[in-house]
Amino acid sequence: MIEKTFPITEKLLSNGLKSTQKLLELLNTEFEQLKQQTDAVSLATLATQKREMVAQLEQFSKQLGQVLATEQLLVNQEGVFSYLSKAQSAGINIAYSSRSWLDITELSKKCRSLNEKNGASIDLLSRHTQRSLQVLRGKSQLTNTYGPDGSTRSELFSHTLISV
Repeated sequence: MIEKTFPITEKLLSNGLKSTQKLLELLNTEFEQLKQQTDAVSLATLATQKREMVAQLEQFSKQLGQVLATEQLLVNQEGVFSYLSKAQSAGINIAYSSRSWLDITELSKKCRSLNEKNGASIDLLSRHTQRSLQVLRGKSQLTNTYGPDGSTRSELFSHTLISV
């Protein structure tokens, strides 16, 4: 059976690698735009493109899972390695597919890390924007401070700088 499914797997891994590379490219672009404080429209466009890439990668994962299921394997690192090992035992050259899978896993780690950094940057920018809007609207803010004993207490700041 693996002789029939391997060409499909090889194509899936090739497409999965391209999608993962594209996602990393988009995340790098987002990172650069966040550093340069690019407009929100550009970031929203990137977010849409990232969602499309993630959808493609989810499709890739489902399809790979279907192929692995033909060999009663799970969709995880061990499952893919077992599949590739079975293919090699059947006399199939797995060099390209094996390299593609290793590249996908490495790039995925980079994507996860970069996405977390970008998310933290966006969260920070969002908090600053919300605080600025609260000050401009004249809304009070609660601030938590720590007392000498380590207990927290809230202080109400009502010093409005500008009321709109």
